[in-house]
Amino acid sequence: MLDFTWVLAGPYATRILADFGAEVIKVQSGKTARGVESNLTGYFNHWNRNKRSVTLDMSYPEAREIVLKLAKLCDVVINNFSPRVLSNWGLSYERLKEVKPDLILLGISGMGQTGPWKDFVAFGPTLQALSGLTYLTSSTQESPIGIGYAYADPIVGLYGALAVLAALEYRDQTGRGQFIDLSGYEAICTLMGPTLLDVSANQSEMIPQGNRSEDLPAAPYGCYRCSGEDRWCVLAVFNDEEWQGLCRIMGYPKWAQEERFSTQSKRKENAEALDQLLELWTLQQSPEEIVALLQEAGVPAGVVQNAEDLAGDPHLAARDFFVQLEHPILGKTVSTAPPMQFKQELKGRWKAAPLLGEDNRYVYRELLGFTEDEFASYVEKGIIA
Repeated sequence: MLDFTWVLAGPYATRILADFGAEVIKVQSGKTARGVESNLTGYFNHWNRNKRSVTLDMSYPEAREIVLKLAKLCDVVINNFSPRVLSNWGLSYERLKEVKPDLILLGISGMGQTGPWKDFVAFGPTLQALSGLTYLTSSTQESPIGIGYAYADPIVGLYGALAVLAALEYRDQTGRGQFIDLSGYEAICTLMGPTLLDVSANQSEMIPQGNRSEDLPAAPYGCYRCSGEDRWCVLAVFNDEEWQGLCRIMGYPKWAQEERFSTQSKRKENAEALDQLLELWTLQQSPEEIVALLQEAGVPAGVVQNAEDLAGDPHLAARDFFVQLEHPILGKTVSTAPPMQFKQELKGRWKAAPLLGEDNRYVYRELLGFTEDEFASYVEKGIIA
């Protein structure tokens, strides 16, 4: 698999495939391997484990000819450039098919390969805003902050990996390759299906609900501050039995006996006041203490964990969720395992993300069969660089 991806969405797609055994050759350049694409950053190492790295300066026509030679050996080529990049290099799907008729080319782009916005570039937060996700995951209409993370990127990466698997299955059945046009914008819009249906069928007005839910009959239902710096818990009360469990844990405060909180429907009707009073209690204790008491009482609850919490999570540790890999410069690196567990152990064969150009000799000398003089010449000219 030839990997022209960068940053997150594309590298996540190829990391998924590499984790489960695909040989992924990542094409890099010393000119662009900077910032998050620097091979020695934690960001790069998290998204690029189990891959090989070769260097090529694509501004040279000779480099593009080398790519054609590599493509002939590969089942899949993946990129997440804007649509014009591969074509400008003379590496369109039509050209790649000439050297590998059953090749699968996945083109991940912000807006897709066609349409009036096709040349617009985008990152996860851009796609989230355009799709409406930023608005609907905000606390209020007046503050469209959204979820605060490039959530769209891993979603697009997952779609990309799934699309490649589907295309490989199709090729096994028909012998034909595929050009996959994956629009990140459209991928995120697929998550808006119920909302779009509600608007079109019921002419509903979509208003951000914050941590509340119009669809669930729970109250209290939300995220509440606890003692400590930036510490939070979530809880949901769906019925009177759970409500009584919560009241018992709180010591039956007087406000909980008020008429406006006497039934589930009234608690939902007065949810804002209920949340304010409840938070006066949660602020007095740690989220871990609150959650332990609530779960023991049968009330759904959880700690809002940060990265430090996750690193020490006993459940994740028991399931070997964190993978330690030895890097030649960074030493011991830690990354997350896929949530899918296979009976046949794969992690024992994993390796840390590659150094820049680490696999040049293997790919160019062994796979492509360059002589030592040819290889040295490409390096001297700056083509392999």
